[in-house]
Amino acid sequence: MAAAALQRGLCFRSDPGMAGGMENRFRKRQVLSFFLCLCVSLGACETIRYSVPEEKKSGSLLANIAKDLKLDVGKLSSRSAQLVSKNTKEYFELNTGSGDVMIKEKIDREELCGQSDPCLLQFEIVLENPLQLYRIEVQIEDVNDNSPKFSKNEFVFKMPEQIPINTRFPLEGAQDSDIGTNGIQSYAINPNKYFRLDVQTLDTDGSKYAELILEKQLDREAQAQLMLILTAADGGLPQRTGTALIRVNVLDNNDNFPQFSQSVYKVQLMENSPRGTLVTKVEASDLDQGSNAEITYSFRQVPDRFLKLFKLNQSSGEIAVMGLIDYEERSSYEMNIQATDGGGFSSHCKVLVQIEDVNDNAPEVTLTSLTSTIPEDSSPDTVVALFSVRDRDSGDNGRTLCSIQDNVPFALKSTVKNYYELVTQKPLDREKVPEYNITITATDRGTPRLTSVKIIRVQLSDINDNPPVFNESSYVMYLKENNHPGLLIGTVHAADLDTEQNAKVTYSALPGNIGDLPFSFSISINSENGNVYALQSLDYEQTRDFQVTVRAADGGSPPLSSEVIVRVVIIDENDNAPFILYPLQNSSAPANDLVPRSAEAGYLVTKVVAVDGDSGQNSWLSYQLLKATDPSLFTVGLQTGEVKTSRPITSPDSVKQKLIVLVRDNGEPPRSSTSTLNVLLVDGFSDAYMQLLDVPEEEEQQDTLTLYLVISLSFISFLFLVSVVTIIAIRLYKTRQCRELYVPSSRNFYSDRNFPTKPAETSGTGTLPQSYRYEVCLTTGSGTSEFNFLRPLVPSLPADPSVAGGSILDCQINSQLKEEKESVREGRASVSEDSIPRSSGTGCIVNKVIGINENCGQNGWLSYQ
Repeated sequence: MAAAALQRGLCFRSDPGMAGGMENRFRKRQVLSFFLCLCVSLGACETIRYSVPEEKKSGSLLANIAKDLKLDVGKLSSRSAQLVSKNTKEYFELNTGSGDVMIKEKIDREELCGQSDPCLLQFEIVLENPLQLYRIEVQIEDVNDNSPKFSKNEFVFKMPEQIPINTRFPLEGAQDSDIGTNGIQSYAINPNKYFRLDVQTLDTDGSKYAELILEKQLDREAQAQLMLILTAADGGLPQRTGTALIRVNVLDNNDNFPQFSQSVYKVQLMENSPRGTLVTKVEASDLDQGSNAEITYSFRQVPDRFLKLFKLNQSSGEIAVMGLIDYEERSSYEMNIQATDGGGFSSHCKVLVQIEDVNDNAPEVTLTSLTSTIPEDSSPDTVVALFSVRDRDSGDNGRTLCSIQDNVPFALKSTVKNYYELVTQKPLDREKVPEYNITITATDRGTPRLTSVKIIRVQLSDINDNPPVFNESSYVMYLKENNHPGLLIGTVHAADLDTEQNAKVTYSALPGNIGDLPFSFSISINSENGNVYALQSLDYEQTRDFQVTVRAADGGSPPLSSEVIVRVVIIDENDNAPFILYPLQNSSAPANDLVPRSAEAGYLVTKVVAVDGDSGQNSWLSYQLLKATDPSLFTVGLQTGEVKTSRPITSPDSVKQKLIVLVRDNGEPPRSSTSTLNVLLVDGFSDAYMQLLDVPEEEEQQDTLTLYLVISLSFISFLFLVSVVTIIAIRLYKTRQCRELYVPSSRNFYSDRNFPTKPAETSGTGTLPQSYRYEVCLTTGSGTSEFNFLRPLVPSLPADPSVAGGSILDCQINSQLKEEKESVREGRASVSEDSIPRSSGTGCIVNKVIGINENCGQNGWLSYQ
């Protein structure tokens, strides 16, 4: 099938566009040959042969390669079509937009190829994706632009007058740089009666040479000198000629011709032989004597370029090297040597010099196609480069081996003749090795071996195959409470091993809440640098810490991401002053405590109870007596807040003692609060009554009461926040309606036998020294909620002995109400002091509390406890 394909050629005729009379002739001669061949290694490749005359102008059209290859013009650019020249000069160029191959530089066939025929220029058209290779050969046709030229303008022959008729005298041929029919086709001399011209053809190269034949006996006495004009003509159109003058001097008799020892001398000469190297020695002998036996040697019909390479000794006949002998330029030389005696007789021989190749040319690596940047995820066998290796030597000297270093994930594949593909062999990773310098080593098999090296740089383009990685597995950031909005808390950082857009990391916080609010209300993350900012002031007492998940995503497609947990810890500041739970300082009347005058030193008067909303060291409280009516009478426990007598009470001591207790925390700077205590020094407490006062409540009752107070405070705060808007809206309407329906109740006192006389009769140990009753009062108008800690129900009047033995059932109310120190206000606690005889029995009514509520219906019902 391959042979059949080679035989089927498609020929195209092109118009070279020559000017003048040669134009039509070259139009007929220019032929475009198209041959297809089958390449077993890679698939089909095509060899195309064109012909073009020399001396065509730059920019002239050679052919449309896309049309001849039946390719879409648009694919030439998309498949990265290239024209790769095989010569040192680039004579042609490819227009990928139109598919035209243009002449880039004027071609001189004689300069390019000399006498070689055919004269071929080779280049290749390389297409990628998939790889296709088209070999192009352009035959440069000769144009008759050179005339025949003789080496001398005049040739002198010395001929004895007695030489026989039909003696032949070889003539030096003319030189014509053109070849074929444009070369020398004929020689002629002007008509004369002594000589005729015989034109012969050499068997080796088909060149023409002429011999002068004597037709009539010379007579020196009749004509001593003959002048002949030798004309050399080529076969071109128009015909070109060259002339030389032949001067024949008639001499006296010379009977013998010089005779060479060999008609043909065959010599082997090594390439690159140094100057002066003896090639061979030709020898001729003459039987004559004297001057007729003196022989001189000379070149005949030898091209001028041969005369630059070889030198002939005219006396000895030695041929020596004079120039650079290059096997790659020419492998053999043929030279005609003439031996002439002193009488003018001459003879000829041939010297055939065969050049032996020397390994003097290193292999040449020519890069045809290179993808300098490939993706790091390229699959195995991805073609990176296409190159050819050429060695101008012959035989083993011209056979080459090609290899690359072992430590790279690439391999070489041999394709068509002398072509190699550099392909990927293993997976690539740009993050480990971003680029490779691949050393291609081409070595021939000559002796000694010559090597050439070409380095190809292959860079790997980044693929988004690495997610961002945080420099820590988790982050803990600390923030002081009451911070300024916009404060920088800390920074998270993630690095991506990829490059450019694939390595551009953006940060974001995943959705979540801090309490009831989303993260976006409290914190913000700079998407570019990972800075974490606090958007609002945070309160340690509300939020002690929280966690947010930060995501780092790169800019690749598709993007890759990683996540990390950031824990923000709120650091407590001393922003809360101590809050005094007992005695309550915002009640309508200050707390009053009774101390019997019989109390000894260390008597527990009361206990100041305070709390601090801060934590840690900021919540440690200390108590001290700031001011007192008599500072020497009382002491305050530094850590407990217990108020005790420091000495026995004496009669000069004032009945009313006022104490101001300072409660201070341990923060920096410290915060403090004060509590004011009113202490009454009382006489006449009996042992039974003192025993009553000394009975503490059970610890369980104190804890339960404290829990109720905390729950009530929380409920009141929540109720206020939720309902304040609604209450304000309907308050005016409700107030008017209630006033119309409300009738005040009389403040009557009545006796109830079921009323307990000892409400605090329990046993237990609490934080307070006595049993206390706590009363929670709510108001709709004040906007605040208060806890009022009432004093112990202790009488202040002396007992009446006259009624000490009275019956409990016959008790009479002998209550003396003291005037209220402060008028009763709505929603506020009222404190009164009442007196009751010691003889009063169970069920004796002490007092009656009357509360007023302006609400209506169920909202106006009151309960007491």
